[in-house]
Formats: sequence, C-alpha cells, structure tokens
Amino acid sequence: MTDQKLTRGTDAVSTDTAVLRALKKIRVPATQRNRELGLLLFAIVVYGAAVALVQLGVDGVLETGFLSLAAVPAVLGLVIHVVLRLRARDADPFVLPIATLLTGLGIAMIYRIDLGRNVEGWTATGNRQIAWAAIAMVVALVVILFVRNYRVLFRYTYLSGLVGVLLLLLPFVPGLGTDQNADVWVSLGFVQFQPGELAKICLAIFFAGYLVRTRESLTSTGTRFLFMTWPRARELGPLLIVWLVSLGIIVLQRDLGTGLLIFGMFVAMLYVATGKTSWVLIGVVLAATGAFLASRVLPYVQGRFANWLDAFNPEVIDRDGGSFQLVQGIFGLAQGGLFGTGLGLGRPAITPLAQSDYIVPSLGEELGLVGIFAILALYMVFTSRGIRVGLAGQDDFGKLLATGLSFIIALQVFIMVGGVTRVIPLTGLTTPFLAAGGSSLIANWIIVALLLRISDAVRSRPRVVIG
Repeated sequence: MTDQKLTRGTDAVSTDTAVLRALKKIRVPATQRNRELGLLLFAIVVYGAAVALVQLGVDGVLETGFLSLAAVPAVLGLVIHVVLRLRARDADPFVLPIATLLTGLGIAMIYRIDLGRNVEGWTATGNRQIAWAAIAMVVALVVILFVRNYRVLFRYTYLSGLVGVLLLLLPFVPGLGTDQNADVWVSLGFVQFQPGELAKICLAIFFAGYLVRTRESLTSTGTRFLFMTWPRARELGPLLIVWLVSLGIIVLQRDLGTGLLIFGMFVAMLYVATGKTSWVLIGVVLAATGAFLASRVLPYVQGRFANWLDAFNPEVIDRDGGSFQLVQGIFGLAQGGLFGTGLGLGRPAITPLAQSDYIVPSLGEELGLVGIFAILALYMVFTSRGIRVGLAGQDDFGKLLATGLSFIIALQVFIMVGGVTRVIPLTGLTTPFLAAGGSSLIANWIIVALLLRISDAVRSRPRVVIG
C-alpha cells in the first residue's frame, strides 16, 4: 500500500513537471506587435496626409504619381512589422512606428521644398529621399534577419573600433575625397556618402565592448573630493584618447559635429558603465576646453562662433560663410508662429539648405511651434525607449550598446535643433530621419534594427499561462 502511494506521488510530481515544462513553451499572443501595428498604421496615415496636404497647398490638386512612389516606405514599414511578428515578437512596439513617421515627415517636407523650387524628376531631392529611405529600410530588414543575437557583436569589439577609425579616415584616401566644406564625403563615382555616419555605429559597438572589459578598473576607488569620487590619473587615459581623436576630427576633417558627437557618446556610455558623476564633469570640462581651443585656432570654428554670438549683425550676415542661413531659418520659425502656415502654404524654400541642415526651421514654419514640439516629443519617446531597453538589459554589453545608440540620436537632435535656434553654435550634422541624405538614413535605420533586436532579447523570456 505504501509502495502504491509512493508510486502515485512520483507520477504526480512527474506529471506536474511535464505540465510546467509545456506551459513554459507556450507563448502569449504578441500583444506588443498588435500595438505596434496600430501605431504604424497611424504613422502611415499621418505620412500620407502630410504628402497630400503639401500637394493641395502648393498646386491645389493631388498628383497620384508621387503618392504611389511615396507609398514605398510605408509598405516597407509594414514588411518590417511582419518580420518582427515572426522573428522578434517581443521587440519594442514604439521604435518602428516613430522611425517611420519621422522619415515620412521628412520626405513630405523635402518634397514640399522641391515644389517650391519647381524641381521635378530624379533631380528632385524628394524622389531621391524616397529611394534612400527604401534602401535604408531594406538594410534594417537585413540586420533584423541576420543579427539574431546582438551579443555576437561583442566578439568584434576591437574590429569594430578599427573599422570605425578607417571609415573616418576614408575621405583622406586619394581619389575618394570630394571638395566639400568638410572632409567627410567619399565619392565612388555614381554615389557620394559620408562614412562617418556608419563609423559612429562601429564606434558605439567598440565603446560598449571596451567598457565592459575595463569596467572594473574604471570603477575602482579614487579620490574623494566635493562629495564625489574622482578617478585616478592613470584611469583618465581612455577619456583623453577619445578627446584627442575628437579634436583630430575637428582639426583634420573640419567637422565640429562628428567630433562632438563621438566624444559625447563616449562620455554618456562611460557614465552608464561606471555610475560616476565625476566622469561627466571631467567630460564637460574637456569638451569646453576643446571648444575654446578650436575657436581660438581654427578659422572655420571662429566663424561658427561669430555667427552664433552676433547673428543679426549686417556685416556678419553678408560676409562669405556668414549667418544669412541662420537668420533666414529663424525668420521662418517666427513666421510659423504657434500653429504654422500650413503644409504647402509657407515659403521654406527661400532658406538655403532648407531640405538638409535647416529642415527643422522648414517644418517649424509650416507646422508651427506645436508641430515642432510634437516632433521633439517623438524623438524624446524614441530615445527613452532605447535607454529603457538598455536599463532592462540582461548583460552589460547590451545595456551599454542600447544606451550609446539612443544617445547618438538624442545628441544629434540637440546639436541640430540647438544650432538652428541659436542655443549653441551650428555644426555639420543631420537631423535624424528628417534631413535629406542617404548616409544618415541608412545609419539611423541600422540603429532602429539594433534597438529592435536588443529589446526583443531583453523581453523574450519564458512565460507561464495560468488559468
């Protein structure tokens, strides 16, 4: 009798164990993907409405040819959603819709500027922007499909750093560089691109892997002063090296924005890795020192500071490389007021580089302060979701990589929006997703793909359904 009870008890335990194992394999329906689908459809509707309003505002009629062409990024957004539903069911539901909406708004405004300048065909920036958006989204799709485990990137830490440095040096290769204001462009004959846009992603991978490997030494006990623990002198080496590299970019490539972006990204990731506020203060001091030295030594940096501090001086406005563009952009923002002139009803095309460096004033003129705040809110949500993914990460590498990639977007927005509104001197970066340019779009959509992969790895844990 006792043996029968023991046998029954053992059978019950085995049955319960089998049931638990089966339950762990059961996946709850992908509610995140349903939420993403709803947000993505909303983004597509806003995108389509923006293009239609531009056509009605400028010409008073709808031109179906461009509407069909503009539908390509929307379709690709839905394709990425389907792939996520099949391959990354737990990926963050906000990243893809926000990226799609911002890309669509950029296409609509660039197309509107083309209409204002009577530019048609494939010489029009809007058509090329659609083509670049399609390429960028396909590249993101490839990354999602083939980078199934982002942790594999940790193996290529130093290779990523080497590739990032080589990409930054690529414009200096004879026959590849172009005659631009800054030595950041490479020409392959049939296409021009900025290798620095891809270099920032490679450097983010390198910084994440390097900080994981050296975290213990960087967080070791230092000197206690002013309620903070300051690192020892020998621990300042990595920060000083990145600072010198950033200064080298500013001096050799005449690219203030990229140098500031790389250094700021490293300081942010260093703070996340160590949790020491002293690293941030040291980074701010080094950045201020570098800016002061550059403004005293480099003529083009001196010009940027003069345009910033004395923008409305007629002498500064009229001189070569003066503040004419900056003043025109500010006047455009003022013309937009609170609610804007309406899509297709303003005059953003009279501002030089309205489709690239000054895309934010162009949007501000026709969407107003409310529209600009809505766009900034989208960037804020995008960045916060990326940082949230990083903080919820199961490993230090994913945490640092997600934070670094998110900070790339946040810092670019701050630099560009701050520059066109005279908060800080204007630099040569692009506004993520909005501004014209294929290199920037491809890099930003790769960031989207990596954040989706990291968020899926963070969220995808065995779940048990009870009841």
